[in-house]
Amino acid sequence: MSRPTKHAPERGDARTRLLEAARDTIRAKGFASASIDDLCRAAEVTKGAFFHSFGSKEALGVAAAEFWARTTSDFFAAAPYHHPPDALERVLAYVAFRKAIITEDLAESSCLVGTMAQETYMTFPSIRDACGASMFDHASTLEADIELARRERGVTDDWTAESLARYTQTVIQGGFVLAKAGNDAELARESLAHLERYIRLLFRVAEDET
Repeated sequence: MSRPTKHAPERGDARTRLLEAARDTIRAKGFASASIDDLCRAAEVTKGAFFHSFGSKEALGVAAAEFWARTTSDFFAAAPYHHPPDALERVLAYVAFRKAIITEDLAESSCLVGTMAQETYMTFPSIRDACGASMFDHASTLEADIELARRERGVTDDWTAESLARYTQTVIQGGFVLAKAGNDAELARESLAHLERYIRLLFRVAEDET
């Protein structure tokens, strides 16, 4: 068997390269503007390899959302915000971590599934659903610490751990949109700074208490 090349790659290798190309190209250009030719050039594979791996651009979009969910889950599972011994400290450390990983490269910092969800929610329901699964699953990883913090701090107000976990993602995704609209990453960081203040208000904790 001949050694795989960009002209005749192994299927798994071509698939991974196309998923990585989709991750980067769609965050920079959007789903609609990222053509199959763009993706093939970025992945250094042929269109034949593309259609052998996915069959359609819609299928690529679904697979890219699932690829994003897997790879970012591993990234966040290993992140340092899990280290503090106190539950509320871990929640606040998550917000600080999300703020810290925003760079001036907005495409690199932004969220693939958030980008695709805005474009495809009506036109490609399968992509929308895959993006939604990724975002809601990530939000759910915060619920246990939020609920534990509620119990530890005696918070009985009329809101749930699930709703606050979802709200964190609302702020993060909205921050990315504003940062892109203003071409200024600081707008996203500013949104996360307000999110930290809001969480402290919910738990009645001053900045010098954690």
